[in-house]
Amino acid sequence: MIRNKLVIASISFALLSSCSTVKYKSLEKIGIHKRDILVGNVEDARDAQKDAQEQFKDALEQFGSVVEIEETGLKKAYDRLSDEYDDSKDAAEEVSEEIDDVERVANDLFAEWASEIKEYSDPNLRNNSQNQLRDTQARYKEMLATMQAAERSMEPVLKTFRDNVLFLKHNLNAQAVGSLKNTFQNLEGDIENLIEQMNRSIERSNQFIAEMQPS
Repeated sequence: MIRNKLVIASISFALLSSCSTVKYKSLEKIGIHKRDILVGNVEDARDAQKDAQEQFKDALEQFGSVVEIEETGLKKAYDRLSDEYDDSKDAAEEVSEEIDDVERVANDLFAEWASEIKEYSDPNLRNNSQNQLRDTQARYKEMLATMQAAERSMEPVLKTFRDNVLFLKHNLNAQAVGSLKNTFQNLEGDIENLIEQMNRSIERSNQFIAEMQPS
């Protein structure tokens, strides 16, 4: 149900003015609250990381096939590997964009929550809500840290990939293939580390989504 609402939300965001307050108030009128948007954004970031994982695995397979080919097929291999690099770069950018969305909505949600706590007249309810806010922020920060760690781990992989694509481009000969064999093992380790980081981030995302869902 939330996912269907968030589809409507994405359309609504495109149609509404650039003012965040106006957007949120308009979405609340159709039953979509900041917490729903945050959960949806966390789900999108998690899914983007899963897609990136698959892309990096595919790219590694292509890299492994390149270092084994004959010199006569080097140009074709370069084209294939270059496409894989572009796809990996796009996947990494998608992860970063989704994480940015998570941060933006979470900051808005927590700011509103903190502001509304001041409106309580009952001190017990106010303290209870304050404790809830603090606990939710702590869980969120933990989840965000794993997301950002996974995001950072993509950079060295992409740099290594880019270097080797350029090396193939500039040196379409047997010497280039021989040199690539020496870096394949390091690249393989980098991608394995990236996937482990993403698995941890995806696990934390799933926990956060489950905790934010109404019982």
